Amino acid sequence: MILTQPPRRLVLASNNAGKLQELRALLAPLGVELIAQGELGIAEAAEPHRTFVENALAKARHASAASGLPALADDAGLCVAAFGGQPGVDTAHYCTQFGYPKSDAHNVRALLEQMRDVQDRRAAMVSTLVAVRTPDDPEPLIASGRVEGLITREPVGEGGFGFDPVMFLPAFGCTFAQLDTDVKNAHSHRGQAARALLALLQQRWWPAP
Repeated sequence: MILTQPPRRLVLASNNAGKLQELRALLAPLGVELIAQGELGIAEAAEPHRTFVENALAKARHASAASGLPALADDAGLCVAAFGGQPGVDTAHYCTQFGYPKSDAHNVRALLEQMRDVQDRRAAMVSTLVAVRTPDDPEPLIASGRVEGLITREPVGEGGFGFDPVMFLPAFGCTFAQLDTDVKNAHSHRGQAARALLALLQQRWWPAP
């Protein structure tokens, strides 16, 4: 099936409220309606792969197949230098390997516990966005963003979600959780990826008249 003029609706292959809010704001210039897959009764896809791009592609194809609409998926995570790039694709479930129930707060707690005696605090937050027109789209749109920083010794700030309270950005002198939303979106890993994807969507799918 070939879609020459895809409808300006995208299913987000995630039920993460924080991601949905950020991506809706970041894609607003396109006038696209971003719908969380949970609103359509779509279950989460399996994420068996070891790279962000493979998991994002699998999630996007799953959401598109279940909805009959173009789909967007984000796979993002924290890559800690001292841990060889981990937790990486396992970021969302990081704390469960240490016996904690899955939650942002427990992820932060587990990370700080594991890094208590680690001097190398370098880390990067990575986001990969993938959009497909159909489940069998042979040319998915792929965009990535990456922000480097340092893991703090304790949480700082009340904003954001995930590891934002412990991701210190030297360029700003604060954590992601301390940044205003507009500033964060302008400089975050997801913001970088979303702007790159927005350009691809405008170029490939929905060019200006």
